[in-house]
Parts: sequence; structure tokens; C-alpha cells
Amino acid sequence: MAEVYWVTGLAGAGKTTIGTLLYQFLRERQPTIMLDGDEMRRVTGNIFGYTPEGRREGAFMVGRLCDMLTRQGITVVCCTISMFHDVRAWNRENIENYREIYLKVKMETLFARDQKGLYSHKQENVMGVTAPFDEPRSPDLILENDGEKSPQEQLRIIQNHFHLLDTDTDR
Repeated sequence: MAEVYWVTGLAGAGKTTIGTLLYQFLRERQPTIMLDGDEMRRVTGNIFGYTPEGRREGAFMVGRLCDMLTRQGITVVCCTISMFHDVRAWNRENIENYREIYLKVKMETLFARDQKGLYSHKQENVMGVTAPFDEPRSPDLILENDGEKSPQEQLRIIQNHFHLLDTDTDR
């Protein structure tokens, strides 16, 4: 059964790190691919840009791609900011076996991590800082990811929450 694991959160929340671990775990068990927001921008030539409207269109495109892939039997781990209620509502309505994971991180933690320099360089259209965002209202799982748990511990929470562990082989 193909599924979409939509891993969302602001820039620096750990989406790619945790999503990659989930992808590596799942691909050993079923056909799985990973879509990453930064990589999708590179692949599409960033045709949507960074305006709120462009970001929304890009997020809908990624959602439609996830839907297409799951209908072909491929599980997708999608790591994307996509902080729009209407995008997540569309996903939930249209993608069978859609699972939303919200990586919630305090702003002070994001500013301290600032791996891409988005927060310290006062760039325009940074979601959560200079651009508004819709915090997920009802994700399937919220992971507080301020550094108290390792990425591997966060993966274990995901595995347990979605019953992904086969008790005979994954101990």
C-alpha cells in the first residue's frame, strides 16, 4: 500500500534530516522515493519563485506529483515547507494514505540553527519571519524538534506512531 509522508515545518526544522531517515527505512520494505522542497526547486528551475502565490502553486504541484506516484504504487516521503492550509486540505482530500508530520521548532532554535543563512541575512519571503505561514491545524503527528531528541529517536516515534515496525524484524 503506497503512502505519502508529508514532512512539513519551517526552514531548518529538520525535514530533510528526519525525512531521509524515514525514506531509508521505508525503501528497504517497499518502493519509495523522496521528494525534497529544495531539490524540487532545483529540478523545476524554481519556476514558481518565493512569493506566497508562487510557493502555494509549487506546493500544489508537489502534492499532485505525490498523488500521481502513490496511484502507481510508490510510497513518497515529501519534505517541504508548504505551510498552506488549502494545500494540506487538498492533499488530505485527494491523496489516499496521506500522513502529515509537522516538525515544530521554536523560532529561537531556528535562528540558532540557520543552516542556510535565511534567518540571519534578513532575506525576503522567509516563512515565519517575513512571510506569513499557516501552522498545521491537525497533522497526524507533531514532533517537537528543538534538539532534545536525536533524528534517530524522532524516526522511532514516527515508526511507532504509524505502526511501521515489524516486531519480528525491526527490534
